[in-house]
Amino acid sequence: MSMHLEAGMGKAGGGADVRAAVPRTDGAPTDGAPTDGARGEVARDEVVQTDVVRTDVVRIERAMVSMRRSVTRRTLARLAGAGADQGGGPAFDVLDVVEAAEEAGEPVGVRGVADALRVDQPRASRLVTAAVAAGWVRRGADQTDGRRAPLAVTPAGRAALDEAHALRRAVVERVTADWSDGERAEFARLFARFTEGFRELGRDR
Repeated sequence: MSMHLEAGMGKAGGGADVRAAVPRTDGAPTDGAPTDGARGEVARDEVVQTDVVRTDVVRIERAMVSMRRSVTRRTLARLAGAGADQGGGPAFDVLDVVEAAEEAGEPVGVRGVADALRVDQPRASRLVTAAVAAGWVRRGADQTDGRRAPLAVTPAGRAALDEAHALRRAVVERVTADWSDGERAEFARLFARFTEGFRELGRDR
């Protein structure tokens, strides 16, 4: 009897109680193991966190769709109190692309315009031709590759850009008129980070 007790309750491996390694059969948890209730709480917390993330993503996606539908040149011009003709046209996108390229110190041509606007090269070529005809941009000459024609903003294009920036900023100021400085600064930071993420996705493709 004592031998059986010694075998069942004795010490093993330098004093560790072997009972700790024996699973309980009475429904009670073993030492250190989470209870069914604790596991359930963890699972519920994970579901709640996932639902929150999904809800935020849905809200962002819906806001993107709403913004794409409502933020047109004509709408911006109307909201800013400007004439509809100041909203520009499809060729005005070329001006935005060329300005961004100049600010980055990276010459851009038709192919770069196509990549930036997510259009094919024939469409980009027509837009560039329209922008040149409007006097907003001019074609230059690449000193290292005669087949390339980098685009540059003209004085008339610069004036059109200044007007467009003023119009857009007027709308932003109107929309965020009742925001605190902190809210506006935080939105600017996150929105810039969001749009940069889109650009990075475009570069990866």
